[in-house]
Amino acid sequence: MDIIEQTRALAREIQKDGRYLKFRVALQAAEEDAGLQDLIGQYNRKRLELQNELRLPESKRDNSRIQAYRQELGAVYLSVMKNPNMAAYNGARAGLSALMRRVTAILEQSANGADPDTADYTAPECSGDCASCAGCR
Repeated sequence: MDIIEQTRALAREIQKDGRYLKFRVALQAAEEDAGLQDLIGQYNRKRLELQNELRLPESKRDNSRIQAYRQELGAVYLSVMKNPNMAAYNGARAGLSALMRRVTAILEQSANGADPDTADYTAPECSGDCASCAGCR
């Protein structure tokens, strides 16, 4: 079996993993949740309205409208994130992402000469300064 065939076999095993299965179930539930999809649509519309206002020349911008859009956007965002299906989706996505970071780290380290039997993912330590960070996920 060549390396590509082995990779495809690994991909099939990932799709059997509980984290992947949990992600797929959560994704389907989120996609089928009409209320959640409506909230996501509202969020996208509000974001577009805000972006359109911010694209105007400064002399034509309405700062009170910008502030209102930002408040509305924040409120809709909170509603989206509080939705149980969105929370389940985010949790399941985080679990699958953690698996994929580990798999990728093992592959990358091994390709750089590390022992495949001991190579593993090490989470970066948080300095508390998010300005210089690529993200915790």
